Amino acid sequence: MQWLNENDDVSMDYLHAAYDRDRKDGFQKSSEHALFSTSVVDVFTQLNQCFDVIKKLECPDPEVVKNYMKRFAKTVNKVLIAYSDIVRRDFEKYTSRQKVACIMMNNIQQLRVQLEKVFESMGGEKLDADAANVLNELQSKLNGVLDQLSSIFSKSLEPQIQQSMQELGGLLCKVKGGGQVSLSQPSQRSSIQQESDMVLRPLMDLLDGSLSMFAQVCEKTVLKRLLKELWKIVMHTMEKTVVLPPLSDPRQSGSEEMLLPLPSNAQAKIEDMSRMLLNHVSQMPMNTPMKQVKSIQATFLDMSKEAEKNLSPKQCAVLDMALDTIKQYFHAGGQGLKKTFLDKSAELQSLRYALSLYTQTTDTLIKTFVNTQTQQEKPGQEDPVGEVSIQVDFTTHPGTGEHKVTVRVVACNDLKWRTTGMFRPFVEVHLIGPHLNDKKRKHSTKSKSNNWSPKYNETFQFNLGNEDDPNAYELQFCVKDYCFAREDRLIGIALMQLRDIIEQGSCACWVALGRRVHLDDTGFTVLRILSQRTNDEVAKEFVKLKSECRHLEDIQS
Repeated sequence: MQWLNENDDVSMDYLHAAYDRDRKDGFQKSSEHALFSTSVVDVFTQLNQCFDVIKKLECPDPEVVKNYMKRFAKTVNKVLIAYSDIVRRDFEKYTSRQKVACIMMNNIQQLRVQLEKVFESMGGEKLDADAANVLNELQSKLNGVLDQLSSIFSKSLEPQIQQSMQELGGLLCKVKGGGQVSLSQPSQRSSIQQESDMVLRPLMDLLDGSLSMFAQVCEKTVLKRLLKELWKIVMHTMEKTVVLPPLSDPRQSGSEEMLLPLPSNAQAKIEDMSRMLLNHVSQMPMNTPMKQVKSIQATFLDMSKEAEKNLSPKQCAVLDMALDTIKQYFHAGGQGLKKTFLDKSAELQSLRYALSLYTQTTDTLIKTFVNTQTQQEKPGQEDPVGEVSIQVDFTTHPGTGEHKVTVRVVACNDLKWRTTGMFRPFVEVHLIGPHLNDKKRKHSTKSKSNNWSPKYNETFQFNLGNEDDPNAYELQFCVKDYCFAREDRLIGIALMQLRDIIEQGSCACWVALGRRVHLDDTGFTVLRILSQRTNDEVAKEFVKLKSECRHLEDIQS
């Protein structure tokens, strides 16, 4: 037992020496047909020699043998964990040398293969539970390390994938033709297939070169993991670069102060023009010359032209067919990823969903938004900036089925707003939902001067019609500070969805005001698509409502 204890240090020294030699030699393959390097062979040669010593003892006492096995299992665990830690530490230095990076991943996989052989030689299923648990946990840890390395290596390829996707997007823009596409017609299907192949060329050239090399130098298990990671990256990049492309930087306008700030990563799902303009202008000092404001607006209009990248039905069909081609490529006739994995992957489903939304009408998208965004009021609950008292009554005409909503704005309370000028709060009431293009969608109360708990007692009526279920509608209350000849300052937002009051028919309550509305991925996607419909007044109005944030308070330092 003393020898086994001392052997830990010997094994660790041997490990470090073997790895250092391997690294200096550039992680060369251990033999012509092997896909891993010599350090793995050296480490297990030493460990197997240790185990041979234990076997030659031929101890007759089962309890003593059990203790030997437990102790040796701990040595194996210590050595292999140390090896994987060193590889993980050095790995990012070698991601640019792709063949070396693949050999390093193969080394971890070979640790797993050799560990299984050690497990079998120690008794396999008959091995003592304590020793077996150590080796099983080690196998699981090595599996996790391999996942990490696969992810790191795949992410190092993202810039190349991003570049090919940008080229793909450029080719897609050249696909012309409006109207609906019927793939059931052979002539149209053939045309779409040809254009799909043309659009895919930059991506397929990249994948052909990379994946053929990976197939040659990677262990099969490593290759499968790389394929999974690359599939996710390709799908995600296509969605964010081609289907929902971000706006590029605004053109230089002579002054850094006149550049519109691009959103952070969290906001990048929208890049909504309204938000950027309103936020930037509203946060400028009160004494900003109107000439500068107009200059910023001009820069913004240039940006908005670039946002008109709405995909046509034909372009959507080309992309949809391209997805099938990419899927077949990653499946590789059964040699690659399973079709069930590809079809069920969250990245593909998200991309297909985004594509499906493109072809939907504004009314359908707004209805989808209302039905899915059920926690919009979350910011108001977590960090309220005041509250508004409302009474809402819902009625349906027994003969025509026409739905009407009567809204009474009673008062506001405890508005959190500091200003050095006149404070004139008022409340906007917006009805949101489908089939409202020709109907009144907004009412406003009168403003009250310098009152942080103003009373209004004003009543408004909205006609929903009878074309859709009232569950598809909601009311949004925007409390603002009136500003003469300028954009009014948003103080807070409150929501009420009609589905919450239809059963009882009416509701009188206080609702908290939040700094913004809370959206999930579906909400952001809907906004991103609607923000590109710059000729649709309902879409523009909706995007502005849902993307506005509370303005900065006007306080002079």
